[in-house]
Amino acid sequence: MAYDKKYKRRHAARRFGRLRLKRGSAAFPESGGILMYQQEYERWLAAELEDKDLKPELLSIQGIDAEIQDRFAVELEFGTAGLRGVLGAGTNRMNIYMVRKATQGLANYLNKQGGKKSVAISYDSRIKSDVFAREAARVLAGNGVKAYLYKELMPVPALSFATRHLHCDAGIMVTASHNPAKYNGYKAYGPDGCQMTSEAADAVYAEMQATDIFAGIRLADFDAALEQGGIEYIGQDTIEALYENIKAQSVRPGLCKTAGLKLVYSPLNGSGLVPVTRVLGDIGITDITIVPEQQYPDGNFPTCPYPNPEIREALALGLALAEKSGADLMLATDPDADRVGIAVRCKDGSYQLLSGNEVGVLLLDYICKGRTENGTMPKAPVCVKSIVSTPLADVVAAHYGVECRNVLTGFKWIGDQIAGLEAAGEVERFIFGFEESYGYLSGAHVRDKDGVNATLLVCEAAAWYAQQGKTLLDAIEALYKEFGYYRNALCSFAFEGESGMHTMQNLMKNLRANAPAEIAGYKVESAVDYDTDGTGLPRANVLEYHLAGGHKLMIRPSGTEPKIKVYLSAVGESEAAADAVNAALSKAAAEIMKV
Repeated sequence: MAYDKKYKRRHAARRFGRLRLKRGSAAFPESGGILMYQQEYERWLAAELEDKDLKPELLSIQGIDAEIQDRFAVELEFGTAGLRGVLGAGTNRMNIYMVRKATQGLANYLNKQGGKKSVAISYDSRIKSDVFAREAARVLAGNGVKAYLYKELMPVPALSFATRHLHCDAGIMVTASHNPAKYNGYKAYGPDGCQMTSEAADAVYAEMQATDIFAGIRLADFDAALEQGGIEYIGQDTIEALYENIKAQSVRPGLCKTAGLKLVYSPLNGSGLVPVTRVLGDIGITDITIVPEQQYPDGNFPTCPYPNPEIREALALGLALAEKSGADLMLATDPDADRVGIAVRCKDGSYQLLSGNEVGVLLLDYICKGRTENGTMPKAPVCVKSIVSTPLADVVAAHYGVECRNVLTGFKWIGDQIAGLEAAGEVERFIFGFEESYGYLSGAHVRDKDGVNATLLVCEAAAWYAQQGKTLLDAIEALYKEFGYYRNALCSFAFEGESGMHTMQNLMKNLRANAPAEIAGYKVESAVDYDTDGTGLPRANVLEYHLAGGHKLMIRPSGTEPKIKVYLSAVGESEAAADAVNAALSKAAAEIMKV
């Protein structure tokens, strides 16, 4: 794989944020017979807390050691994905004080680099997202770092775009993505608009650890900083530039104006409503019915407790409305609008959800076909996907003479590939990137998943196939018939409790020491251990088994949860044949994961 090695090395140690026991600080050691987490709790209880929701919570757990320990014995660690946790009081919760501490760490890190620094900030609809964004801006301004803040909620792609467009040194997106309502988070971005590198995240975290959560924060008055220029609202010109860049990703401009496409759309009470409807309206799609219960921002997600467009339950209201109206498509973006789920109307009036792999391959084929036909395909085109995404994309890419690069899981690695092409003066070579978890991007305007960009492409592809009397279901079936029925499945195995991580480690260790000769009756023809040199990628705790018949099984421990994920990929002469292989592989995976 002809990757730019500089960019592989640069981010070789990236990791997700996680929880860390603060031994030696606010955790377990005793001082005068009192555990330090108890001391920290008493300090918070005695403090004049500005967030009036926190004091009642602290009082309600008084004398309950387990509850106090849960909130104060552990601190949210700042990683490449920033912070994420349950809302509430304590160092193991998302609140204004942890947001201030993280931002103080970021400001210290930036200021040590010298020069005038700036940071872009956006937020979604989650509970207190707007508050956290304002508090982050106050801390930045208090430290001489200019804060560019969206005046209203805007999605992840808008944050990534603004970071690049305004030449900022970092970006902050306040969101917990698709987590349940009780969560919020704080995503950190580098100057390239991609999630922060591990080196930068470690430096920020070190600054956080050296900062007292109350006394160590330099905080500006918001209104005064706004008047003096320390805080500046991101202008409509930047927003319009974002929309123009998204619309520029159209493969067949003007196609949708006469297509008569009928949509049902749900922003899932998140940030997608305005950008999605604006962009679709601009390209000529106006017959859009918004799911009324999920139309407006609401961090409680009252009709969708788990606002994840990957699951059918999240789309239930939209699907019911689509069946009633006879819409061609039903689409839903997650709260931060970096991902989109799609359902297509079947001939019997029901709706079939497309998987992330299916949408990824459909869009890749549509882009390649369209750009080849209209002469806009660049020389030596490149697409990028994660190693756990469908091999069908590799086959389709090869059909069009497109280089398909496989990268580690996490869209930041796709962003790295775009950055490498940009550094080489070849960014136009990038035509598409995707991962199986519903993340897609066709342009270099951002460095993260873009649900608005993906929605445009899906609708345009649907309109193009409709002109031929076909649906997206017909299109994916045609690809299966031409290249083989590549079917994919995911199995997740949870390992709860303190022993869970040790069990996971031992399972991976045993698999490396005793590599299976066959899985589900299929010979293991080759195996790849990504935690070794020579794979062409940074080291990662992933095992990949290539099986006889062209099938594949991959094992990857989660970076954020006590889970091992097993990715299954089968190919057959029919959908049923491939699904039967995956069913057998699923049973084999369960046996492998038995402790």
